Amino acid sequence: MRVFVAGATGAIGRQLVPRLVAAGHEVHGMTRGEAKRELLFELGATPVVADALDAEQVAEAVGRARPDVIVHQLTAIPASIDTRHMERDFAATNRLRTEGTDHLLSAGQAVGVQRFVAQGHVAAYARVGGAVKGEEDAWDAAPPRAMRPNLEAMRHLEDAVLGASWTEGIVLRYGWFYGPGTSLAPGSEMVDMIRRRRFPQVADGGGVWSFVHVADAADATVAAVEHGERGRYNVVDDDPAAVADWLPALASQLGVKRPMRVPRVVGRLFAGEAGVVMMTELRGASNDKAKRELGWAPAHPTWRGVLATA
Repeated sequence: MRVFVAGATGAIGRQLVPRLVAAGHEVHGMTRGEAKRELLFELGATPVVADALDAEQVAEAVGRARPDVIVHQLTAIPASIDTRHMERDFAATNRLRTEGTDHLLSAGQAVGVQRFVAQGHVAAYARVGGAVKGEEDAWDAAPPRAMRPNLEAMRHLEDAVLGASWTEGIVLRYGWFYGPGTSLAPGSEMVDMIRRRRFPQVADGGGVWSFVHVADAADATVAAVEHGERGRYNVVDDDPAAVADWLPALASQLGVKRPMRVPRVVGRLFAGEAGVVMMTELRGASNDKAKRELGWAPAHPTWRGVLATA
């Protein structure tokens, strides 16, 4: 198949493109800047330079490639995120998830793409009920103010992709990435903060996180490209874990002291309400559907012992 990957030079794009090429697909990789053209050649893709927020450029790029499948991996997440101001730090990504999604869908409809696969995230589930959620569980109806634009943008993406009756719309709700090029890669700012004991546990650390190695996420995406059916899929490992579990374990793995524990009121001062919610109330996700319907299983079934080193 001919596959058009938007966001082909990001952390997951760099894993995804070579896998698609190895599977025998003709890959056209879109990036915004000329500087990434050589990288796309090295990954095995035909380079496409276009601004995802320019509808005409996107239409021209997709029209020239005439893909069977579009994969939407566009984000612009900064290396350092202030959870007190997530609406500011995710503003560019939110535009890519709204305007960028609409441009790609419009361009895809014009050439009749058979399948449209888009990047979602598991951090939007309602903070009530069980600790681990499935794809049909409700979204958070009252997120902290700083998180609202993010969830609104993700909802726009999901509604637009799954509502496109002319194609097989698929949303992959990825877990928290770790591995090369991610915020949990060796040497990343987050890992450095944990090393310096500047990433404390807030209150009971009861927020549950679901991780996924970026290579496993890429494998799941290849499966979705090749035989995915319309719907949402949680792409996470087998081991959802509370912050009170994974944060001390990661510190121990890094050979540093156990993170400090602070009360919620202190957590709000340095992380805002959004950061406190992520530490204390977040819900994890089940990968049962992705395993069953995509025929995928993570090569890294647990984050234990490999988080921030793999």
